[in-house]
Amino acid sequence: MAFAKWVIMKENKQKAVMVMCLILFAYKAHPKYKLIVAANRDEFYDRPTAPANFWEDAPEILAGRDLEKMGTWMGVSTSGKFAALTNYRGPKESGVGKRTRGELVADYLKGTAYTKDYLEKLSQRRHDYPGYNFLAGDLDHLYYYSTRGGQIQTIQPGIHGVSNHLLNTNWPKVERGKAGLAEIVANEHGDLPELLFAQLENADPAHDDMLPSTGVSLEWERLLSPMFIKSEGYGTRSSTVILMDENEILFKERVFSQEERTDQEFLIRL
Repeated sequence: MAFAKWVIMKENKQKAVMVMCLILFAYKAHPKYKLIVAANRDEFYDRPTAPANFWEDAPEILAGRDLEKMGTWMGVSTSGKFAALTNYRGPKESGVGKRTRGELVADYLKGTAYTKDYLEKLSQRRHDYPGYNFLAGDLDHLYYYSTRGGQIQTIQPGIHGVSNHLLNTNWPKVERGKAGLAEIVANEHGDLPELLFAQLENADPAHDDMLPSTGVSLEWERLLSPMFIKSEGYGTRSSTVILMDENEILFKERVFSQEERTDQEFLIRL
Protein backbone atom coordinates (compact mmCIF):
# COMPACT_ATOMS: atom_id res chain seq x y z
CA MET A 1 0.00 0.00 0.00
CA ALA A 2 1.32 3.44 -0.89
CA PHE A 3 0.64 5.25 2.36
CA ALA A 4 2.29 2.58 4.47
CA LYS A 5 5.46 3.08 2.47
CA TRP A 6 5.14 6.86 2.68
CA VAL A 7 4.85 6.67 6.46
CA ILE A 8 8.01 4.56 6.67
CA MET A 9 9.90 6.97 4.44
CA LYS A 10 8.73 10.00 6.38
CA GLU A 11 9.20 8.73 9.92
CA ASN A 12 12.03 6.18 9.60
CA LYS A 13 13.79 7.29 6.40
CA GLN A 14 13.60 3.74 5.09
CA LYS A 15 12.30 2.12 1.93
CA ALA A 16 9.42 -0.33 2.06
CA VAL A 17 8.43 -3.08 -0.34
CA MET A 18 7.01 -2.54 -3.80
CA VAL A 19 3.28 -2.32 -4.33
CA MET A 20 0.70 -2.82 -6.98
CA CYS A 21 -2.54 -1.01 -6.44
CA LEU A 22 -5.12 -2.27 -8.93
CA ILE A 23 -5.77 -5.57 -10.70
CA LEU A 24 -8.88 -5.93 -12.86
CA PHE A 25 -9.55 -9.28 -14.49
CA ALA A 26 -12.18 -11.13 -16.49
CA TYR A 27 -12.14 -14.87 -15.96
CA LYS A 28 -13.96 -17.08 -18.45
CA ALA A 29 -16.08 -14.09 -19.44
CA HIS A 30 -14.82 -13.41 -22.98
CA PRO A 31 -15.53 -15.49 -26.11
CA LYS A 32 -11.82 -15.89 -26.95
CA TYR A 33 -9.69 -15.11 -23.91
CA LYS A 34 -10.33 -17.13 -20.78
CA LEU A 35 -8.27 -14.69 -18.73
CA ILE A 36 -8.00 -10.97 -19.32
CA VAL A 37 -5.93 -8.91 -16.89
CA ALA A 38 -5.59 -5.12 -16.79
CA ALA A 39 -3.45 -3.84 -13.94
CA ASN A 40 -1.62 -0.78 -12.65
CA ARG A 41 1.46 -0.85 -10.48
CA ASP A 42 1.92 2.23 -8.29
CA GLU A 43 5.24 3.04 -6.69
CA PHE A 44 7.68 5.81 -5.89
CA TYR A 45 9.42 6.97 -9.05
CA ASP A 46 12.90 6.53 -7.61
CA ARG A 47 12.51 2.85 -6.72
CA PRO A 48 14.68 0.87 -9.17
CA THR A 49 12.62 -1.39 -11.41
CA ALA A 50 13.35 -3.49 -14.49
CA PRO A 51 10.68 -3.56 -17.20
CA ALA A 52 9.03 -6.85 -18.11
CA ASN A 53 11.24 -9.46 -19.71
CA PHE A 54 12.19 -13.10 -19.41
CA TRP A 55 14.43 -13.40 -16.36
CA GLU A 56 18.02 -14.48 -16.93
CA ASP A 57 18.04 -16.50 -13.70
CA ALA A 58 14.58 -17.98 -14.34
CA PRO A 59 13.88 -17.88 -18.10
CA GLU A 60 10.46 -19.47 -17.66
CA ILE A 61 9.25 -16.26 -15.96
CA LEU A 62 8.04 -13.22 -17.88
CA ALA A 63 7.62 -10.30 -15.48
CA GLY A 64 8.86 -6.93 -14.42
CA ARG A 65 11.25 -6.92 -11.51
CA ASP A 66 11.72 -4.85 -8.40
CA LEU A 67 15.49 -4.38 -8.32
CA GLU A 68 15.55 -3.47 -4.64
CA LYS A 69 14.13 -6.78 -3.36
CA MET A 70 14.43 -8.80 -6.63
CA GLY A 71 10.81 -9.93 -6.55
CA THR A 72 7.87 -9.06 -8.76
CA TRP A 73 4.29 -7.92 -8.45
CA MET A 74 2.89 -9.84 -11.42
CA GLY A 75 4.00 -12.29 -14.08
CA VAL A 76 3.32 -15.31 -16.23
CA SER A 77 5.26 -18.46 -17.01
CA THR A 78 6.00 -20.22 -20.26
CA SER A 79 3.90 -23.12 -18.96
CA GLY A 80 0.77 -20.95 -18.77
CA LYS A 81 0.70 -19.92 -15.12
CA PHE A 82 -0.29 -16.47 -13.90
CA ALA A 83 0.28 -14.79 -10.54
CA ALA A 84 -0.11 -11.30 -9.12
CA LEU A 85 -0.31 -9.59 -5.78
CA THR A 86 -1.26 -6.35 -4.12
CA ASN A 87 -0.52 -5.44 -0.56
CA TYR A 88 -3.24 -4.85 1.98
CA ARG A 89 -3.50 -1.27 3.14
CA GLY A 90 -2.53 -1.23 6.79
CA PRO A 91 -0.88 2.06 7.73
CA LYS A 92 0.00 0.82 11.20
CA GLU A 93 1.49 -2.45 10.02
CA SER A 94 5.26 -2.76 10.16
CA GLY A 95 7.29 -4.76 7.68
CA VAL A 96 10.32 -4.88 9.97
CA GLY A 97 11.67 -8.41 10.22
CA LYS A 98 9.29 -9.77 7.59
CA ARG A 99 9.97 -11.26 4.19
CA THR A 100 9.35 -9.44 0.91
CA ARG A 101 6.00 -10.20 -0.69
CA GLY A 102 7.46 -10.00 -4.18
CA GLU A 103 9.12 -13.39 -3.74
CA LEU A 104 5.70 -15.06 -3.58
CA VAL A 105 4.89 -14.43 -7.24
CA ALA A 106 8.34 -15.50 -8.41
CA ASP A 107 8.38 -18.66 -6.29
CA TYR A 108 4.98 -19.71 -7.57
CA LEU A 109 5.88 -19.15 -11.22
CA LYS A 110 9.16 -21.03 -10.85
CA GLY A 111 7.68 -23.90 -8.88
CA THR A 112 5.81 -27.05 -9.81
CA ALA A 113 3.35 -27.24 -6.91
CA TYR A 114 -0.37 -27.32 -7.58
CA THR A 115 -1.78 -23.83 -7.06
CA LYS A 116 -4.04 -24.71 -4.17
CA ASP A 117 -1.23 -26.59 -2.42
CA TYR A 118 1.01 -23.55 -2.82
CA LEU A 119 -1.63 -21.27 -1.33
CA GLU A 120 -2.23 -23.62 1.57
CA LYS A 121 1.47 -23.42 2.40
CA LEU A 122 1.28 -19.64 2.18
CA SER A 123 -1.60 -19.60 4.64
CA GLN A 124 0.58 -21.47 7.13
CA ARG A 125 3.28 -18.81 6.72
CA ARG A 126 0.99 -15.79 6.60
CA HIS A 127 2.74 -14.07 9.51
CA ASP A 128 6.06 -14.10 7.67
CA TYR A 129 4.92 -11.28 5.38
CA PRO A 130 3.11 -7.97 5.64
CA GLY A 131 -0.55 -8.21 4.57
CA TYR A 132 -1.25 -9.03 0.95
CA ASN A 133 -3.73 -10.27 -1.66
CA PHE A 134 -2.54 -13.02 -4.00
CA LEU A 135 -3.99 -14.29 -7.28
CA ALA A 136 -2.59 -17.42 -8.87
CA GLY A 137 -3.53 -20.14 -11.30
CA ASP A 138 -4.04 -20.94 -14.94
CA LEU A 139 -6.90 -21.09 -17.42
CA ASP A 140 -8.45 -24.08 -15.71
CA HIS A 141 -8.21 -23.03 -12.07
CA LEU A 142 -7.71 -19.56 -10.63
CA TYR A 143 -7.50 -18.86 -6.89
CA TYR A 144 -7.36 -15.92 -4.51
CA TYR A 145 -5.84 -15.78 -1.04
CA SER A 146 -5.50 -12.89 1.39
CA THR A 147 -3.66 -12.85 4.69
CA ARG A 148 -6.51 -10.69 5.99
CA GLY A 149 -9.40 -12.67 4.55
CA GLY A 150 -7.77 -15.92 5.59
CA GLN A 151 -9.56 -18.23 3.16
CA ILE A 152 -8.47 -19.63 -0.19
CA GLN A 153 -11.19 -18.80 -2.72
CA THR A 154 -11.82 -20.38 -6.09
CA ILE A 155 -12.40 -17.59 -8.60
CA GLN A 156 -15.74 -17.93 -10.33
CA PRO A 157 -16.29 -16.86 -13.96
CA GLY A 158 -16.99 -13.15 -14.22
CA ILE A 159 -15.50 -9.69 -13.75
CA HIS A 160 -13.35 -9.10 -10.68
CA GLY A 161 -11.09 -6.49 -9.16
CA VAL A 162 -8.73 -6.09 -6.24
CA SER A 163 -6.86 -3.08 -4.96
CA ASN A 164 -5.40 -2.80 -1.45
CA HIS A 165 -8.34 -4.34 0.38
CA LEU A 166 -10.10 -7.67 -0.14
CA LEU A 167 -11.20 -9.04 -3.51
CA ASN A 168 -14.12 -7.10 -5.02
CA THR A 169 -14.25 -4.58 -2.17
CA ASN A 170 -16.38 -1.71 -3.44
CA TRP A 171 -13.70 0.98 -3.48
CA PRO A 172 -14.40 3.60 -6.19
CA LYS A 173 -11.41 2.60 -8.36
CA VAL A 174 -12.38 -1.06 -8.17
CA GLU A 175 -16.04 -0.44 -8.97
CA ARG A 176 -15.19 1.95 -11.80
CA GLY A 177 -12.61 -0.45 -13.18
CA LYS A 178 -14.89 -3.48 -13.05
CA ALA A 179 -17.69 -1.59 -14.78
CA GLY A 180 -15.36 -0.43 -17.52
CA LEU A 181 -13.88 -3.89 -17.98
CA ALA A 182 -17.34 -5.45 -18.17
CA GLU A 183 -18.33 -2.97 -20.87
CA ILE A 184 -15.18 -3.63 -22.88
CA VAL A 185 -15.65 -7.39 -22.67
CA ALA A 186 -19.32 -7.21 -23.63
CA ASN A 187 -19.01 -4.59 -26.37
CA GLU A 188 -15.53 -4.96 -27.75
CA HIS A 189 -14.97 -2.67 -30.72
CA GLY A 190 -11.40 -2.06 -31.77
CA ASP A 191 -8.04 -2.98 -30.32
CA LEU A 192 -8.68 -4.83 -27.05
CA PRO A 193 -5.33 -4.05 -25.38
CA GLU A 194 -5.62 -0.38 -26.27
CA LEU A 195 -9.14 -0.23 -24.87
CA LEU A 196 -7.85 -1.71 -21.62
CA PHE A 197 -4.86 0.61 -21.46
CA ALA A 198 -7.13 3.61 -22.01
CA GLN A 199 -9.28 2.50 -19.09
CA LEU A 200 -6.25 2.08 -16.84
CA GLU A 201 -5.20 5.67 -17.56
CA ASN A 202 -8.36 7.09 -15.97
CA ALA A 203 -7.00 9.59 -13.44
CA ASP A 204 -10.33 10.94 -12.18
CA PRO A 205 -10.38 11.03 -8.35
CA ALA A 206 -13.38 9.79 -6.42
CA HIS A 207 -15.74 12.19 -4.69
CA ASP A 208 -15.01 12.61 -1.00
CA ASP A 209 -18.29 10.98 0.02
CA MET A 210 -17.24 7.81 -1.84
CA LEU A 211 -13.75 7.50 -0.38
CA PRO A 212 -12.99 4.54 1.87
CA SER A 213 -11.72 5.09 5.39
CA THR A 214 -8.53 3.06 5.69
CA GLY A 215 -6.63 4.89 8.39
CA VAL A 216 -4.81 7.37 6.17
CA SER A 217 -5.45 11.08 5.86
CA LEU A 218 -8.17 12.49 3.62
CA GLU A 219 -5.44 14.00 1.43
CA TRP A 220 -3.98 10.55 0.83
CA GLU A 221 -7.35 8.91 0.32
CA ARG A 222 -7.95 11.45 -2.45
CA LEU A 223 -4.52 10.92 -3.98
CA LEU A 224 -4.88 7.14 -4.03
CA SER A 225 -8.49 7.03 -5.23
CA PRO A 226 -8.01 7.14 -9.06
CA MET A 227 -7.14 4.13 -11.14
CA PHE A 228 -4.14 6.06 -12.49
CA ILE A 229 -2.21 7.98 -9.83
CA LYS A 230 -0.15 11.10 -10.41
CA SER A 231 1.86 13.09 -7.88
CA GLU A 232 5.27 14.66 -7.57
CA GLY A 233 7.21 11.63 -6.38
CA TYR A 234 4.76 8.75 -6.49
CA GLY A 235 2.34 7.37 -9.01
CA THR A 236 1.44 4.71 -11.54
CA ARG A 237 4.75 3.38 -12.82
CA SER A 238 3.40 0.83 -15.27
CA SER A 239 0.23 -0.65 -16.74
CA THR A 240 0.01 -4.24 -17.90
CA VAL A 241 -2.48 -6.06 -20.10
CA ILE A 242 -2.47 -9.86 -20.33
CA LEU A 243 -4.68 -11.86 -22.69
CA MET A 244 -4.63 -15.64 -22.29
CA ASP A 245 -6.28 -18.44 -24.23
CA GLU A 246 -5.43 -22.11 -24.71
CA ASN A 247 -2.81 -21.36 -27.37
CA GLU A 248 -0.98 -18.24 -26.31
CA ILE A 249 -0.34 -15.48 -23.80
CA LEU A 250 -0.16 -11.90 -25.03
CA PHE A 251 1.67 -9.74 -22.50
CA LYS A 252 1.82 -5.98 -23.05
CA GLU A 253 3.41 -3.50 -20.69
CA ARG A 254 3.32 0.29 -20.75
CA VAL A 255 5.97 1.89 -18.53
CA PHE A 256 5.62 5.49 -17.41
CA SER A 257 8.34 7.81 -16.24
CA GLN A 258 8.06 11.48 -15.49
CA GLU A 259 9.47 12.19 -18.95
CA GLU A 260 8.16 9.52 -21.31
CA ARG A 261 6.11 6.39 -21.97
CA THR A 262 7.51 3.10 -23.28
CA ASP A 263 5.49 0.20 -24.68
CA GLN A 264 6.58 -3.38 -25.19
CA GLU A 265 4.90 -6.63 -26.16
CA PHE A 266 5.60 -10.35 -25.69
CA LEU A 267 3.89 -13.44 -27.04
CA ILE A 268 4.18 -16.88 -25.45
CA ARG A 269 3.01 -19.89 -27.44
CA LEU A 270 1.59 -22.60 -25.21
